[in-house]
Amino acid sequence: MDSFLGSKVVILGLARQGVAAARFFVQQDAQVIVSDASPAERLAEPLAQLAAALNHDGRRIDDVRLVLGGHPLSLLDDCDVVCLSGGVPPQIPLVQAALARHVPLTNDTILTLERSAASAIGITGSSGKTTTTTLVGLMLAASGMATPAGHGIDVTRSGPQPHVWVGGNIGQPLVDKLEQIDVKDWLVLELSSFQLELFDDAAGGRSLSPQIAAILNVTPNHLDRHPSMSQYAACKANILRWQQAGAAAVLGADDAVTGAWLRSAAVNIAAGAGQPAVSFPIGTRLVGFGLDDAVGDGCWLHGETLMLRLDGVEKPIVASDAVTLRGRHNLLNIAGAAAISALAGASVDAMAQVARTFAGVPHRLELVRELDGVCWYNDSIATAPERAAAALRSFSEPIVLLAGGRDKKLPWDEFARLAHQRVRVLVTFGEAAELIERAVAANAPADARMIVIHADDLPFAVEAAVSAAQPGDVVLLSPGGTSYDAYRDFEARGEHFRSLVADL
Repeated sequence: MDSFLGSKVVILGLARQGVAAARFFVQQDAQVIVSDASPAERLAEPLAQLAAALNHDGRRIDDVRLVLGGHPLSLLDDCDVVCLSGGVPPQIPLVQAALARHVPLTNDTILTLERSAASAIGITGSSGKTTTTTLVGLMLAASGMATPAGHGIDVTRSGPQPHVWVGGNIGQPLVDKLEQIDVKDWLVLELSSFQLELFDDAAGGRSLSPQIAAILNVTPNHLDRHPSMSQYAACKANILRWQQAGAAAVLGADDAVTGAWLRSAAVNIAAGAGQPAVSFPIGTRLVGFGLDDAVGDGCWLHGETLMLRLDGVEKPIVASDAVTLRGRHNLLNIAGAAAISALAGASVDAMAQVARTFAGVPHRLELVRELDGVCWYNDSIATAPERAAAALRSFSEPIVLLAGGRDKKLPWDEFARLAHQRVRVLVTFGEAAELIERAVAANAPADARMIVIHADDLPFAVEAAVSAAQPGDVVLLSPGGTSYDAYRDFEARGEHFRSLVADL
């Protein structure tokens, strides 16, 4: 749809994406309805954000009709478009009814890619995408691109240099900033499987994929939402599906799934629940990255140095021991960011500068405090057992681990085996506590020494960690489960952890 003037648009989900979409559609003079399954009393913060965003444009919240506490089917009466926020599954009755009535579906990502004049980088993966997206933005900025304050509100351009806009699933959506984005700018978008899920339905053969599309890895995640790994992987692969000549695909070589796609230059996904088999060639430029064997062009670890190889020319970027971020997984994130940003024109010097100075994104192995010889780390982003396992591998010190939250129907066995090797004291909390304890018991070696403490919630878990920690220990919040049993999101959980630690 070229113009939304006068169109009736229903937005499902009042969160950051819903607020940005509402502002965009109001700017387009559409008839906007925002519906959320939660009642108004639980939506005070996003409602205030919506009012502020509309006031910024000289509009009022009365310009949007709010339907809260559910999604009645009457929303579809005379509806022209349904726009989904990332947290709204396409499987809910209203969306299925929209499909049955042939009402088009869209989301903020699709709108941004369809309507932006700028070139786009899209980054997805099961883990590491926020850190990698941040690194790419920093590498481009260090190469001379300007970074709009606040991700683009009231940009005053000075000089001819392009801007780099970092957004999508990280920070703020960019759909309501499109009028400020210039053709010579770059968008750096973190994209989740939830955002990519609609690409099949909405694409209609058009080119939606970014000019540079990166899939870092595909490992079990969000299986509480996706019916199978096949369906989850197919959503990720959508970022590559519509790429045009001259585009580039960046794939992680060390991951079993994306590594196979890189080496075969094709996406092949077996059929699974809710998903037929998927197979298509990757016809664009292929670039890889990894810490093991090099595969063609990309960024690779040679000995102890990250090297960039493009068009047969190799250049050293940085020695691995000069990288500030902890952990092999973060070295892999830097390699991925270097491969991606190089395609957008970043310099090797800029990559090296960022690798040596970047200390991390909040809630991702974030050092909160050192107290009485104990270092407290916030890794609330670890909402899958695999992410928690990566955090454990980042430390050589004895670990007091806080793990729990809500399970995503993911396997815990590998995490449990690694915990027995790396963790001195395990404190479980939240809905998944007993599940984790059973996995730890089932995978205990004969000489198991790890102490397991059960806590009802995060405050009690912190109290238990205070009692258990010794000088030289690391206390690590790396839950392995989502926050939704007790918190709005992983950021709210991490902020609560910070405040608890600050009060010790």
